[in-house]
Amino acid sequence: MTDYLELLRPFIAHQQAVQFVYELATRRVVYVSDAYEHVVGDPIAHVNEDLPFWLQRLHPDDREMLRTRLATAALEEMVENLELRVITTSGTTQWLCLAACRVHDAAGQAYLTGRVEDITRTKENGINSEKFNTKKNATLEILAHDLAAPMHLLQQLANHLADEVPTAQYPAMQHILELMHETCARGVNLIHDFVDHEFMQSANVELNLQRTDLVVWGALLMEEYQRSELHTHLRFDYRAPTHPVYADIDVNKFQQVINNLVSNAIKFTPDGGTIGVELTQHADRIVLTVADTGVGIPAHLLPQLFEKFTKARRPGLRGEHTTGLGMSIIQTLVELHHGRVSAASQEGAGTQVTIELPALPA
Repeated sequence: MTDYLELLRPFIAHQQAVQFVYELATRRVVYVSDAYEHVVGDPIAHVNEDLPFWLQRLHPDDREMLRTRLATAALEEMVENLELRVITTSGTTQWLCLAACRVHDAAGQAYLTGRVEDITRTKENGINSEKFNTKKNATLEILAHDLAAPMHLLQQLANHLADEVPTAQYPAMQHILELMHETCARGVNLIHDFVDHEFMQSANVELNLQRTDLVVWGALLMEEYQRSELHTHLRFDYRAPTHPVYADIDVNKFQQVINNLVSNAIKFTPDGGTIGVELTQHADRIVLTVADTGVGIPAHLLPQLFEKFTKARRPGLRGEHTTGLGMSIIQTLVELHHGRVSAASQEGAGTQVTIELPALPA
């Protein structure tokens, strides 16, 4: 009878993924594919001596997550796409992707079979891309504020001059002032349309959820805003625990949620005000708040805040326009993350938006 596995051996040997069979009773690897030597750089014969080394160097949070996922999986249930961080002897981080399944043989012997793949390069590229996107989106919000503010000021000056200049005596001047007003208005709208376009499409895109430490992610997000304090004339605070707080989020989509909330806060907070982002964890729930010391929302408009094309939409303090869709999309994206969002506000005392998300075990 043809040994089809033997025919596939050259292909299996050159894969980047390591196939393995682990006998649970003896706690030993009884089979590992030839790719082990290619990926790990150590002979296959050393696999059982190497195993404690790998387990010891697993990131503590990932070790606990791995133990929990495997312990709660049913017999023959495939546990897939477990991303694990391994601290190498040089202090760098190696990323591994594990798929595993608990099975029994004909004699009832229990095994853990699976596949481990080195995804370090792909993961590092993804992390760098996410960092770039996070900084880019925050920078765009800041630029929108910085560019729109002087245009709005010119718009106000044009209106003031138009009121002072006699129409009949200086018709050409009136025409020029009207052009200035219209040009500034179009410029402000163009800036905010550019920033809002991607956000408006977010709710229509399938989420790409991944386990993320919100403490580190939030610090990176707020870093750009904190650098802009001299330009925006606002203060940005970020408060978070000193320990990791994990959640399954689509990083790109969720950063758009926070950027939009911070952008709204900027629109309605006078110069010298404060915008704060705070992250806390309560048992199995994560609470993230965005609060400002702005003008607040009238009480009669607050219940309509999350409606599409809500009547609660108002121009910002510096003339920023709004479509009335932003908070509705925020609610949609938060609910897609199995979370909920709410708002509290008092006129003259500011607004606080609260997002609750399911927490992952540390």
